[in-house]
Amino acid sequence: MSTPAPAPSPDVNPDEVREIIAPLLSLEGAALPILHALQDAYGCVPDGARPIVAEALNITQAELYGVISFYHDFRSAPAEGRVIKICRAEACQAMGGAAMALRVLDRLGIDWHGTASDGSVTVEPVYCLGLCANGPAAMVGDKLVARATEDTLLEAARA
Repeated sequence: MSTPAPAPSPDVNPDEVREIIAPLLSLEGAALPILHALQDAYGCVPDGARPIVAEALNITQAELYGVISFYHDFRSAPAEGRVIKICRAEACQAMGGAAMALRVLDRLGIDWHGTASDGSVTVEPVYCLGLCANGPAAMVGDKLVARATEDTLLEAARA
């Protein structure tokens, strides 16, 4: 399975980054809300935003990178196409989620975090979507999919 090279991290305007993060700095545990806000704005946490965020949070860039790399939701470059997130938690695996996920990846010819060769779909793991009683669970874009199959996921991703 092959994965095309990821898109480069988008350029950022430092003033725009400061504007995005300013209202969140007063929150307790502001790092995650800030990272989510940046990803909402840019489709990722751009490399150029990291020094600004680290300085604003009074932490090192290494500490910030540790937070970003720990959470699977954060990307350094925007995902291509529709994003399919497939639950990798135990309840979904017990309902066949692991095998279903492998079939999706095989049909697309990619690995986790990979993008289909036509750029239409990116597949990422997620560790619980809260649909444990209806597994295997997935998310296509912002739509939850209960009792997911490879066919329902690929159809939803291309819709």
